[in-house]
Amino acid sequence: MPRTTPLSDIRNIGIIAHVDAGKTTTTERILYYTGRKHTIIDVHDTKDLKTSTTTDYMEQEQKRGITIQSAAVSCHWKGKKINVIDTPGHVDFTIEVNRSLRVLDGAVVVFDGVAGVEPQTETNWRLADNYKVPRMCYINKMDRSGANFRRTVKMVVDRLGSRPICLQMPIGSEDDFHGMIDLVEMKAYVWFSEEKDSKWEIWDVTDDLADKLKITNAYDRELLSQYATYRQDLVEACVEQDDEAMEAYLEGTEPSAEKLRECIRKATLNGAFVPVLCGSSYKNKGVQQLLDAVVWYLPAPTDVEAIKTVDPDGNPNGERLCSDDEPFSGLAFKVLNDKYGSLTFVRVYSGVVTKGTTLLNATRGKRERIGRIVEMFAKDTNDLEECRAGDIVAFVSLAETDTGDTLCDATAPVVLERMRFPEPVISVSIEPKNRADQDKFGAAIGKMVRADPSLRLETDRETGQTLLRGMGELHLEVTLDRVRTEYGVEGVMGRPQVAYRETITRNVTHIYTHKKQTGGSGQFAEVKIVFEPKERGEGYEFVDQVVGGTVPREYIPSVDKGLQMQKEDGVIAGYPTVDFKATLIDGKYHDVDSNALTFEIAAKACFREAMKLAGPVLLEPIMKVEVVVPEDYLGDVIGDVNRRRGTILGQLERGNNIAVEAHVPLSDMFGYIGQLRGMTSGRGSFTMEFSHYDPVPRNVADEIVAKQGKNNG
Repeated sequence: MPRTTPLSDIRNIGIIAHVDAGKTTTTERILYYTGRKHTIIDVHDTKDLKTSTTTDYMEQEQKRGITIQSAAVSCHWKGKKINVIDTPGHVDFTIEVNRSLRVLDGAVVVFDGVAGVEPQTETNWRLADNYKVPRMCYINKMDRSGANFRRTVKMVVDRLGSRPICLQMPIGSEDDFHGMIDLVEMKAYVWFSEEKDSKWEIWDVTDDLADKLKITNAYDRELLSQYATYRQDLVEACVEQDDEAMEAYLEGTEPSAEKLRECIRKATLNGAFVPVLCGSSYKNKGVQQLLDAVVWYLPAPTDVEAIKTVDPDGNPNGERLCSDDEPFSGLAFKVLNDKYGSLTFVRVYSGVVTKGTTLLNATRGKRERIGRIVEMFAKDTNDLEECRAGDIVAFVSLAETDTGDTLCDATAPVVLERMRFPEPVISVSIEPKNRADQDKFGAAIGKMVRADPSLRLETDRETGQTLLRGMGELHLEVTLDRVRTEYGVEGVMGRPQVAYRETITRNVTHIYTHKKQTGGSGQFAEVKIVFEPKERGEGYEFVDQVVGGTVPREYIPSVDKGLQMQKEDGVIAGYPTVDFKATLIDGKYHDVDSNALTFEIAAKACFREAMKLAGPVLLEPIMKVEVVVPEDYLGDVIGDVNRRRGTILGQLERGNNIAVEAHVPLSDMFGYIGQLRGMTSGRGSFTMEFSHYDPVPRNVADEIVAKQGKNNG
């Protein structure tokens, strides 16, 4: 069956932002104005669990009023098909933004017009930079008290290091927010109602606009008076993209609106600047104009770089063009377990696949038969006969495919560039509430971990407890709550545990000889290894510098294997050892008594002995914390951060509040939200994300080691 939507008419976009900036509200308005919904549900109307927005349909999302899981919806606007993924804004669920940005072609970054650039926006922006995703800024909530357009634009420069160019500027703010000036058309869009179906009026832009609309606020009037400057900045930025337009402009001819749009699109795609729009999604002002900008300026699948293919070691070795004529390739970017069974979300990069086809999972070397193909509309599905390059679809009940795997035509196998996932920083012990549910609970947790690569499941070798590791307390709480609601089995969570690490501080060269004689053939291996500390975050490195065959080639991988196994059990308190280099420089072997196992044993023992001589230290995860409070409570908050071994990095204005930025050890942040609310009469909030590992102070390290010894004893 032929293609129904040309590739050039598809927009795969994500809505990304900090928590509470208005992503889900904006998505609801997009679905309403594109005709996919006939009613609008507001986020604050969902907490009774009787109703839900389209994309926040999980019980946990309704109760907490936040997005936890990215949800895909599709709609049409002005002849273009828009696939939208609404992503979470909470740092604990960054994995959802990570994997969405990996497969999207463009993004709309939503800002709270009062708070401006917030911490999770910075994290998401960096992810978009990593994946080279073209984006535009939408400054939302211009109707709220304290909204400041100019300050938010400046924060995009200062905190994100980007070049924002305004395509719109607001007409008024707070209760006087009437609409925006379109700097491309040089027309004013003015609303006189906040109803969802109210139409705007289009006015000419004149110097007396503020008087006509009875805007009295001095800041708003001053901003409006600068429309000509904003227009000039836009035109000058645009003509940089086109030599002919630049020549004409220098000769006194301004580019037409069509030429400006052409230049804005080019600049957005190549990252020369980031377009800025504004509005109030909740008050139904500016969403249709945002949709226009999405279809005008954000890329089609054919406008972005071809997807890279990689070899087994992850090194690029080619590319696959986005075309129906290429062999099929797609990236599984999310696995979801729900009432339909397992749903594997796939971004199709090339080719066509129909129901009943068998594909190769090139990452695992397994074959998968495609039984059902569905287009997702949040929790609802629409069956498809086929999917084509540029589509985002879900395959139902794939048995062997996990997040990050490549599905492709078996006759033209490729592995697509994989995603990068964050390492968990916190763990808790978990067990079923009722012993009889052990098997059911284990299967449910296994499915949750398979669906979320930022979760890890481990067994404590000493205690036999099952440990669940994740990105934060909320992440782990939500996971157990979902096990209850989705699989009908209750779990119990232990106290959170910090993911400590160990490392070394000085170079050590150590020789270990493994010798065992028990009658018949014995065991023999000798290794000489140099251990050196590396920079924080550089991980483990093994180097072979053996010359003259003192350790036979076939045994060298066994030395590496032994070190890799033993480094997971550090010498201070049994935590994994990180950030060191091990160089095998010499050794000895015996023709009869040496084998792979003896060299593995020798490497393990060499590691254990050398680490004790290399100045081992304990490392703890340090979190970047931002606490937002009214100024009255600033002193109390700073004092409390200091008591938690925190380091204050600075203070910033956040609308009418002050944001305190600090580095604080994760171990001192458990249960912080309750204490912060008590300290600030419920008016304080905070966000935190992993920053780096730092050595633990000696007195604290002694306590941790003693506690570990007690647990293991």
